[in-house]
Amino acid sequence: MKKTLTYIKPYAGKTALGLVLKFLGSAAELVLPYVLSYIIDDVIPTKNSALIYGMGGVMLGFALLALFGNIFANRLSAQVAGAMTHDLRYDLFRKTCYLKCRQTDEVTVPSLISRLTSDSYYVNQMVARTMRMGVRAPILLLGGLIFCFMLDVSLALVLLATVPFVAAAIFFITRKTVPMYIKVQAGGDAMVRAVQEDITGIRVIKALSKTEYEDARFEGVAGNLASTEYRAQRVMSLTNPLTTLILNIGLVAVIVVGAMLSDRPGVITGFLTYFTIVLNAMLGISKIFVVLSRGVASASRIEQVLALDEREQVLPSLPAGDPSRAIEFRNVSFSYGGKEDNISHISFALGRGQSLGIIGGTGAGKSTIVSLLLRFYDVTEGAVYVDGQDVRSVPPESLRKKFGAAFQNDFLMAASVRENIDYGRGLADEQIIRAAKCAQAWEFIEGLPGKLDYDLAQKAGNLSGGQKQRLLIARALAGDPEIIVLDDSSSALDYATDAAMRRAVAREYPGAAKVIVAQRVSSVKNCDLIVVLEDGVVSGIGTHRQLMQDCEEYRAIARTQMGVTE
Repeated sequence: MKKTLTYIKPYAGKTALGLVLKFLGSAAELVLPYVLSYIIDDVIPTKNSALIYGMGGVMLGFALLALFGNIFANRLSAQVAGAMTHDLRYDLFRKTCYLKCRQTDEVTVPSLISRLTSDSYYVNQMVARTMRMGVRAPILLLGGLIFCFMLDVSLALVLLATVPFVAAAIFFITRKTVPMYIKVQAGGDAMVRAVQEDITGIRVIKALSKTEYEDARFEGVAGNLASTEYRAQRVMSLTNPLTTLILNIGLVAVIVVGAMLSDRPGVITGFLTYFTIVLNAMLGISKIFVVLSRGVASASRIEQVLALDEREQVLPSLPAGDPSRAIEFRNVSFSYGGKEDNISHISFALGRGQSLGIIGGTGAGKSTIVSLLLRFYDVTEGAVYVDGQDVRSVPPESLRKKFGAAFQNDFLMAASVRENIDYGRGLADEQIIRAAKCAQAWEFIEGLPGKLDYDLAQKAGNLSGGQKQRLLIARALAGDPEIIVLDDSSSALDYATDAAMRRAVAREYPGAAKVIVAQRVSSVKNCDLIVVLEDGVVSGIGTHRQLMQDCEEYRAIARTQMGVTE
């Protein structure tokens, strides 16, 4: 919570002004019943019209001060809460973008989305309402009690006796609900996850006629969230009734005692007005605790992410590899969960300008090798070298500038074709067109209205799967990278287009090392080196001809896909 509150510091001036205005407005509200009591008991009996109208003007002045003080204070609280939430969301989003892949896996993407949206909203509400009610309610409560003592001590003591009971009820209810709201937010994460999966896989759901199944699954997730929230709200809903009951009992006691001990109607009228003010202040405080309960739980979840150390550790003292090799894996093992290796003892080397093909079944570890090469994860054992340097000894921004990567499930923005290929790098149109031609994308781009200025729909829904992949490949090539990584990024291309693209890449980018991850033998058979993976270990390594002679698994894949027997 301390970290969250630091975001208010840049707006300390507006916050202070808002609190001052709120204080003045609340103080003006407190004076009104006292002035009314004075008019009834002391001014009206004099029958002095000028004095009566004068005191009426005083009441009007305090009423206007209360009105405009509260209005401007509420506006300032909205401005401060909005600006503070903007800064908090920005930092949370930035932190999310820089998180290590392992940290993202641990927190999960749906949870990060939930923290950026609903959690930041609850923090906004906590700050805004606390600035509005957090000042006003205590002032009205304490001020109301003080004025009650000024009017009549015996009646004030009756009222004061009810306050500890109300405070105890609010304390115990709030203490019980804060952990419950943390569970509610976790349930919100699960619902975001379900919605994200359903929206992403809507075509598969329709194709397999599983709409009813997904409806039932979502109903279970939403029902669990609803029941968790219901339990929290059921406990929190006791606050207002209990507070009202206790204060109403006190009100009855005040009326009885007042009827017995006081003969001044102005005092009784003013006291009942103050009692109403105190009642509303106590209810306001109870509402603040409701908002605080949820806001504190949300702030805690946000701070958990902000506290993560996203910096990739650079270890300059690591021994160097062979500088003549563009890429080298030396006895590399890695585990996602830290229990069982996903790849084990992988070793190979690739020279500058050469091409590497990686092939194997689903789950064999192909994409894991790419992730280690780009240092999305750090190896468990061994070392990965790029240009003779251990990737752990190179600053991440310097390392990744060497790469141009296209992944199978990459993303395209709702922006123009040019913006998607350039991706904020300020590339010249010549570079973009060259990359598009090499990726075999220029042919369909020329047919689009506006060509490079054609706007893509969200997730490029107005393009086919093959067109999307060609744009992704063009993006990878456009920056003239030293190492080109194509991770199963041509799976939607037909054989002829795939072959033409690979020939163009070899021709246009001869100095770049190329890493091609594929399921098809035709995509890798012309590579200088092919690595065959099976269950995370190398089952064969060499050229196409060598593997056809020595690697049974590779021969089986080639036989199945191409009918090759020798």
